[in-house]
Amino acid sequence: MDKKQKLSQVPTSPGIYIMRGQRERVIYVGKAKNLRNRLRSYFQKSAALDDRKTRMVQDIVDFDYIVTKNELEALILEANFIKKTKPRYNIILRDDKHYPYLKLTVNEEWPRLEVVRRIERDGALYFGPYVPAGAMRDMLDFIHWNFPIRTCRYKMDRPFRPCVQYQMGRCPAPCAKDRRSPEDKKKYMEVVEEVKSFIKGEKKELVANLQDRMQKLSDNLLYEDAAKIRDRMTAIKKSLESQRAIAAELNDVDVISLYREKQEAVVYMFFIRNGTVIGQKDFFLKHLGEMDNRELIAGFLEQFYFKEILIPPRIILPLKARLTTEKRWLTEKRGSTVNISHAKTDTERKVLKMTDDNALYSYNKHKEQKVDETILKVKDLLHLNTVPARIGSIDVSNISGSESVGALIIYENGRFLKDGYRQFKIRTVKRIDDFAMIGEVAGRYLKGLSEDGGDIPDLLLIDGGKGQLSHVVEALKPFDIQFEIAAIAKAKHDTSGKVQLRVQKDLDRIYLPGKRAPIYLEPALDTTHLLQRIRNEAHRFAITCHRKLRAKKTFQSPLEQMKGIGKARRFELLKHFSSIEAMRNAPVDEIVAVKGMNRKLAEELKIHLKNLKKSGAVRND
Repeated sequence: MDKKQKLSQVPTSPGIYIMRGQRERVIYVGKAKNLRNRLRSYFQKSAALDDRKTRMVQDIVDFDYIVTKNELEALILEANFIKKTKPRYNIILRDDKHYPYLKLTVNEEWPRLEVVRRIERDGALYFGPYVPAGAMRDMLDFIHWNFPIRTCRYKMDRPFRPCVQYQMGRCPAPCAKDRRSPEDKKKYMEVVEEVKSFIKGEKKELVANLQDRMQKLSDNLLYEDAAKIRDRMTAIKKSLESQRAIAAELNDVDVISLYREKQEAVVYMFFIRNGTVIGQKDFFLKHLGEMDNRELIAGFLEQFYFKEILIPPRIILPLKARLTTEKRWLTEKRGSTVNISHAKTDTERKVLKMTDDNALYSYNKHKEQKVDETILKVKDLLHLNTVPARIGSIDVSNISGSESVGALIIYENGRFLKDGYRQFKIRTVKRIDDFAMIGEVAGRYLKGLSEDGGDIPDLLLIDGGKGQLSHVVEALKPFDIQFEIAAIAKAKHDTSGKVQLRVQKDLDRIYLPGKRAPIYLEPALDTTHLLQRIRNEAHRFAITCHRKLRAKKTFQSPLEQMKGIGKARRFELLKHFSSIEAMRNAPVDEIVAVKGMNRKLAEELKIHLKNLKKSGAVRND
């Protein structure tokens, strides 16, 4: 069915549409109030599309759609699809981490404070997000030093002996049987309330309560306890004064700013809670084309708040936009009204201006492209044409040619990018041939880059020597992709047992295309350590993938390894024969008599089980 005919069958209902490119790869996911009108708008000759969407339409081979009840359901489904498939023409936030929160377990009889990265609907109080986490760690240390509240994770359903925290005066030991009286519980819960007020930054209320408690203890001649309250109050005042207060009237709000130049932009966020900045985060976005800023911000909101995160009652945007569906979605997610709009008051405009300044600073920091000095040395060492800011590395892993797997890892800006990692189950090479396997992995990776796009590495580092390198160079020929290639081979250690001075063969070495002589890596150099570290990470990832495949095969039933034996037939066979051994010894006619089986399949099963017994790879289930 061609696109024109398929478009005529698209309903006018709300839903999401999924654009597919070569090999049915998802290249774009969008939502629409009217699916037919939206999809037609892409394929009409008179459609006014920007360059980015024009390129996307040229790449579209087919499309699918899913009808939803309303726009809100479409938004949620769209965000879920984008997160899973990461289409190249959508905005993709590379930061998939869950941010740290402080959790006060007021749902427990004796509450405690801990750091978590998952928010649950369990009745506990959550505070955050704290990005970066340094300030939160400092706050946590301060609380543990100044508020006697338990830090252990032990269940308190039965009493046990107090730990050293009680001896140090940092915990009132509610775990002890003689420390659980109603009066002890009252004092403990007073401290819990103090901790809650401190985290929320309620300075006046907290200090007033402590002042009142100190006075009462003093009136009752409990001077030692009053002195402890006094010292705690003094420490709290100093700590709260050092917090970065913006404006108390803002209360809880997320402020989003945008700085953009052509196809690149930075989205910068302030997380403000109770008028105080508790965190900030920037997101650098590339390959935006002529995407409208409203579409950019709407896509950012959907992806950022799709993860489990505490949503404030107010979100300030860098532009005026009526995001009605997004507002309904966030309100439903939070459980109470969420207001989304541009800055309205003078205070909000002042804070937005501050966020704008940080967005500009962050953009310039990204564009400076300050390269690690070691990377510059690698460029000179390998005589490369460009600085290898982004390095890919390939390795393969197999045992006796079984469950062979290839792996690719990415190193960029001083860290390994886990979302760029790829694994390839070897398809075409059936024997033990590391050269051919490396070539297959490189070829499939390059084919994916040419068809689906993506960031091309400046340097592709192969784990191996001349043989592996030549196969990768051969795999590169069909593709119009330009980058540098090198192979890193391990040292040829002397096994003769003779004592001799270190020679070049004892060193790791680099092979380059068209160069006969290798480059030897001196052990003490930082360039050597970096290249070895990248090579070793690719090796680690390949082994990890290989072990997972072998473990899966180990725990797989012999029946699952045979085509034509599905779950239902396997169940009937095991129900009839009770074991693989009984099945192997049974005549073909008895197997044919089992529900769902036929003679051809029964004969193939007998041969399959016989071969497995010879190889020793049999489970008797």
